[in-house]
Amino acid sequence: MRDADASEFQLTREVILSGALRDYIRANNPGQPVWSDEQLEASWRETLAAHPDPGGDVWIFGYGSLIWNPAIHYVEQRIARLHGYHRRFCLWTHLGRGTPERPGMMLGLEPGGSCVGMAFRIAAGSVAEEIGIVWRREMFGGAYRARWVRLATGDGPVDAITFLIEPAHPRYAGRPPEAEVVAALAHAEGPLGTTRAYLDNTLAHLAEYGIRDRPLTRLQRLAAREAGLPPASATGTITPVTVR
Repeated sequence: MRDADASEFQLTREVILSGALRDYIRANNPGQPVWSDEQLEASWRETLAAHPDPGGDVWIFGYGSLIWNPAIHYVEQRIARLHGYHRRFCLWTHLGRGTPERPGMMLGLEPGGSCVGMAFRIAAGSVAEEIGIVWRREMFGGAYRARWVRLATGDGPVDAITFLIEPAHPRYAGRPPEAEVVAALAHAEGPLGTTRAYLDNTLAHLAEYGIRDRPLTRLQRLAAREAGLPPASATGTITPVTVR
């Protein structure tokens, strides 16, 4: 990782474990609550205590960057549909893929409709270590709520942990005007990169699995126009991430 003040973080497994991104946020936004290691562990242990199969493998459902950069070791992945929730840009980010002056936006799950994403199965013997990584990545700021959900997959239903948006969090965006969302997607950039790249990567990797998300595709087209750039589908640009 290069100097965080001058360039991007690479959100790798090693960076997540090191706590570097969390330290950067603490240093650059002292007012933002950041969970301690003890709080994170207490949270994932509480969630695992509700495991439908205590001591067994654990499934994690990804609907955004977890699809293309899971950063965990897993033994199986499946395309999965979650009924009752849909993904939407509904969380402001002032330090990840944006700045306080031009905040970016991140995806969250909100009630209504359904969402197709990727389910990852973590082997029972690796659950504590891998879940700890997921929690350090998704839960450190308190913007999400971890919940057990039932997923539909081609090989039958599975129970999985996913991360719903926390509407009470101060960075929850609600439903801003579309033009405001498009401007953030087109122009926001922070230490993790641009918000547009986050959107483009999500849609490109969904497409690799034959998954379409029409609302996000519309936003991608509008953001490209706002930025004065060709649509991502025309450039074919994706950032592959492989974790073995």
